[in-house]
Amino acid sequence: MVEKYTSSKDGKQWSFTLRPGLKFSDGAAVTSADAIASLQRWAARDSIGRAMVAGGAEWKAVDACTFTLTLTEPFGLVIDGLAKPSSFPPVILPERLAKMPATSPLPEVIGSGPFIFKRDEWVPGNKTVFVRNPNYVARSEPPSGLAGSKKTTFDRVEWLYLPDANSAIAALKRGDVDLVEQVPPDYIAPLRTDTSVKIGSFGTYQGFLVMNQLHPPFNNPKVRQALLQAVSQERFVAAMGYPLDMRMAYCQTFFICGSPNETGAGADPFRKADVAKAKKMLADSGYKGEKVTLLVPSDVTYLNAEALMAAQTMKSIGMNVDAQTMDWASIGARRAKRDAPEAGGWNMYVTVAGEFDVNSPITNAYLSAACGNTLPGWPCDKPLDDLRNAWLKETVPAKRKEILDTFQTRAYEAVPYINAGQYSAAYAARASLKGTDKLWAGMPTVWVLDK
Repeated sequence: MVEKYTSSKDGKQWSFTLRPGLKFSDGAAVTSADAIASLQRWAARDSIGRAMVAGGAEWKAVDACTFTLTLTEPFGLVIDGLAKPSSFPPVILPERLAKMPATSPLPEVIGSGPFIFKRDEWVPGNKTVFVRNPNYVARSEPPSGLAGSKKTTFDRVEWLYLPDANSAIAALKRGDVDLVEQVPPDYIAPLRTDTSVKIGSFGTYQGFLVMNQLHPPFNNPKVRQALLQAVSQERFVAAMGYPLDMRMAYCQTFFICGSPNETGAGADPFRKADVAKAKKMLADSGYKGEKVTLLVPSDVTYLNAEALMAAQTMKSIGMNVDAQTMDWASIGARRAKRDAPEAGGWNMYVTVAGEFDVNSPITNAYLSAACGNTLPGWPCDKPLDDLRNAWLKETVPAKRKEILDTFQTRAYEAVPYINAGQYSAAYAARASLKGTDKLWAGMPTVWVLDK
């Protein structure tokens, strides 16, 4: 949405100018006031936004198209934050909506992108419909990820919710749908032999083993280190069902291998899974055979496999595992409980996260969680907090890299969570669908597609 921006040498003064002619889908002009109110709303909820506010962020309108950001101290992630594509991206809303309480649902869905949400055709849990936005003002550059023109060839896009994988794949083969966003791993190999379908990578993901650090045994970092020593990433991603060309045998970084923040700092002691060493580490930690309550999802196949592999790994080093199976919605409710496991709480659950929610100390949920957080698992490590703050403030690339390496080294000591391995998800599309090679990083950028 920005035509140009500038920053001062000290990184404390920024100026942004909106492209001329921008309009919301209701036809109203997009102004600096809309942008400022939206960015303030975003900053109240997003990890980068909150850190920016902590750096004394102050937004001011210069005129209808230009606004400024003033910081009391340099902040290294201004552009990264304003351009972030996931979790809480800074979506620009009309000022009247942006100023509503952030805790209240918005009564309207209005944006300035290529599509309009059709509320009158929305069937929750079944179908969402978008139609072409006649007021969309495209950039002149070709599409590139989430940048450039988003001008679409489609007048209408229907987003269908088909939770049963068999039904979704059958609909794709019949031609009832053109694209299945994520294909369960066990369908990838057979679909690769179907000439009417094409398979491609739909983003990079990392498996998470999340430990509750409020209660024994995982309140002890030595126990967490012992389990980390036993984890074979290769076995985890293989168990989840991803083929060889879509998974990594080992990724040494917490921040996604292949990303700008990839680092091997601190990883050397844990590069090779060693059950015998892990057993000794667990014994030396003072573990007293406490029961470990593991939440196992029954309705998401790859998460079920990840949880069962976690159970097997913990048992292999002598942990007393109590695996409790339930659907993912129930896990979502259970993991919010801070109670002791014997009182309805838990010790471990598993999940995955896409690359944009992993690849930095501030976007990775379990590495960005400062002491006092409300994140299930409740990790807390003051040295990590201090290093994260230093990384955020540093603007010299070489120094930021040094801090990042120190941060990861500390993360291997504190173990806020365990990286269970890196893999690529897969999409499946009709062979006749054009432009799928331009789909980017797991984002459903449907404006690059054509039929």
